[in-house]
Amino acid sequence: MSTNVGIAALMTMLLLGACVAPPPMPEPPQSESEPEAAQPTLATDRVAPKAPRSSPPKSTKPRPIPTRALNVATNCNFRDETGYNGRLKLSIEKAKIQAFEATVNVPQHGACRFDLKNFRQTRELPTVELSHLRDKCVVRVWEQGERITVAFQDCRTHCSGNAWEHLWPILNDTRDGSCA
Repeated sequence: MSTNVGIAALMTMLLLGACVAPPPMPEPPQSESEPEAAQPTLATDRVAPKAPRSSPPKSTKPRPIPTRALNVATNCNFRDETGYNGRLKLSIEKAKIQAFEATVNVPQHGACRFDLKNFRQTRELPTVELSHLRDKCVVRVWEQGERITVAFQDCRTHCSGNAWEHLWPILNDTRDGSCA
């Protein structure tokens, strides 16, 4: 019986010993300056020189839209190489729309027309918003940097053909008054 007790004690010690991990090896001390580069031992082991550090690239993200009363006056025409063209007349003073007329011609698809007399202003800040009197068409106007954007939503009934599928926002450059 003492043999069984001895084997049981030996087995317990082996199991407990297997659970104990060896102590971690201490890491060599490093100086507070940069670590030394590895010394090359062969021609193929040469260490490449470090590239000079440069500043991170500047962000190209657009700035936040300012929350201030919009003031703009433009009367411009635009045309691109595909023939997509239009005209925008827009006047906003202290976020109140004084004049708005827009026409967009989409070659082989039709045209879209908008006139202030068919809309009422429903919002001033942070974007100016016009809602149509009889349908769900919404026109939003906002400023971002040097540009004024005039965007259209749910305005199918204001377009002939399927021009509404190809209707893009109109962008006005406040520096020179041009539109695109």
